[in-house]
Amino acid sequence: MVVLTCEYQPGLEGIPAAQSSISYVDGKQGILEYRGIRVEELAQKSTFLETTYLLIWGKLPTREQLKEFETDILYHRRIKYRIRDMMKCFPETGHPMDALQTSAAALGLFYARRALDDPAYIRKAVVRLIAKIPTMVAAFQLMRKGNDAVQPNDNLDYAANFLYMLTEIEPDPLAARIFDVCLILHAEHTINASTFSARVTASTLTDPYAVVASAVGTLAGPLHGGANEEVLRMLEEIGSIRNVRPYVEKCIQNKEKIMGFGHRVYKVKDPRATILQNLAEQLFEKTGYDEYYDIAKELERVVEEKLGHKGIYANVDFYSGLVYRKLGIPMDLFTPVFAIARVAGWLAHWKEQLAVNKIFRPTQVYKGIHHAAYIPMEER
Repeated sequence: MVVLTCEYQPGLEGIPAAQSSISYVDGKQGILEYRGIRVEELAQKSTFLETTYLLIWGKLPTREQLKEFETDILYHRRIKYRIRDMMKCFPETGHPMDALQTSAAALGLFYARRALDDPAYIRKAVVRLIAKIPTMVAAFQLMRKGNDAVQPNDNLDYAANFLYMLTEIEPDPLAARIFDVCLILHAEHTINASTFSARVTASTLTDPYAVVASAVGTLAGPLHGGANEEVLRMLEEIGSIRNVRPYVEKCIQNKEKIMGFGHRVYKVKDPRATILQNLAEQLFEKTGYDEYYDIAKELERVVEEKLGHKGIYANVDFYSGLVYRKLGIPMDLFTPVFAIARVAGWLAHWKEQLAVNKIFRPTQVYKGIHHAAYIPMEER
């Protein structure tokens, strides 16, 4: 018999679901660390693939280890023609997240050997997923327009290659670097909904492709991924700086959520939002101003004035959409781009779960009736 040791908490809020050494958040001080290293330092000094290695294997790689990892990723970027043929059959109106979830799961048909006690298998699975997910996202974007997928460019690094596969134009080095930093910022964030989904699925000892597919499906929900899309729609609705204050006051009066603000953990400005704002300014300086940026800055100022005392500040989604839009990424690809980055965190948690695995089996608080009688069909 299982005895409840604490009160029921909707959404498991505040209830530890795992012990982890991967990332740490201090919401009161605005601190995010990957394996003990502040995300600000990684954004300034690291690359996404180096950060991925850090998250999954627990330490920064040597020069030789990083070179080998980067080479393996480059070699495995391409996807099998049968997966491409499958993707061509997806409806053009389908959402890219649904296409990504299906494609990620399909990888398991080709690489499903579940040798979860074999370090070589684990490494190959990590490499394939990190390498192929961006290729599948870019491929569907072109296929739904009736075009063939662009093959990866072996002369470009991870971030630049993704932007190239979207347009077949080599990106500006600054744009590629900014996108790489965006991937670092979205790579990991403790036990959020999609990461919890990944760990629950991993605990059954299924293959890692099913683990990532389940996490993608969870991220696709509007309460998890997609908030940066809603931020851009909100800025478009506001339209001008003079409309910002009335919009905020209306939302407060009607108790409506202001997209891009507030966080379950952070009670100060999300450190990732600060970095993204700086990246946006660098990008605008190089490629041209975005009219929505002034609206966004005024919106942040007014929201802090009105709601800062409640711990409601800009989160990671507030500025990321402006950056992605300037990079030429379509709005409905924002969440798949989030997934490209978060695969690193999901796989880190998959690997950590395997090391101390026990299948998840939470209990419940039963609220139904007892001793109900079966009613015959003719009496219903």
